[in-house]
Amino acid sequence: MKILMVLTSHNQLGDTGEKTGFWLEEFASPYYTFLDAGADVTLASPAGGLPPLDPKSDSDDAQTEATKRYKDDSEAQKALGSTVMLETVRAEDYDAVFYPGGHGPLWDLAHSQDSINLIEAFYRAGKNISFVCHAPGVLRHVSSENGEPLVKGRKVTGFTNSEEEGVGLTDIVPFLLEDELKQLGANYQKSSDWETFIVEDGQLITGQNPASSEAVAEALIKRLS
Repeated sequence: MKILMVLTSHNQLGDTGEKTGFWLEEFASPYYTFLDAGADVTLASPAGGLPPLDPKSDSDDAQTEATKRYKDDSEAQKALGSTVMLETVRAEDYDAVFYPGGHGPLWDLAHSQDSINLIEAFYRAGKNISFVCHAPGVLRHVSSENGEPLVKGRKVTGFTNSEEEGVGLTDIVPFLLEDELKQLGANYQKSSDWETFIVEDGQLITGQNPASSEAVAEALIKRLS
């Protein structure tokens, strides 16, 4: 069971001068869910090497058992520090792919042709693709074989407009994920803000927010087991 995890390489929060990147919980919890299930996990990012961590996800109030485990795990830290370059990755080498969120993916992975090609290759090979929080935004330019948006007519979730408003970034992000998915024709679904909520539609698994990251990973493992 080989799982690819794709992280952002983008670290600038628009024009605010603040930093962004991937959200620690959305990496750590799925990472250990996969490892504990016996999966062989490969980490990739557009630039390779150490992906930028959103500093807000490293605050005291954002810590979980998984993030604490990561901070005591030198092997995991080494793995994260040496992600392979996304352009070198081939879908045929893996059984499934998972994208953690954080705001970073909205700027780089949403437009990365390497990422777009990779997701399309996974999907057309009948493999599972999974995304959490802001990561469904990387599906923005991904197409089905008929040329239409992959998410068109499919059930999907992701970070809500009200959750974005709650973190004060409505006017900072390049696009609002909920609005974008709806405009692409997706059957967008959501639960209450910050509650665990995932949606499965065929090969596509999506989670609404950081609290949903472990549930997405567990759903993916269930399919692969």
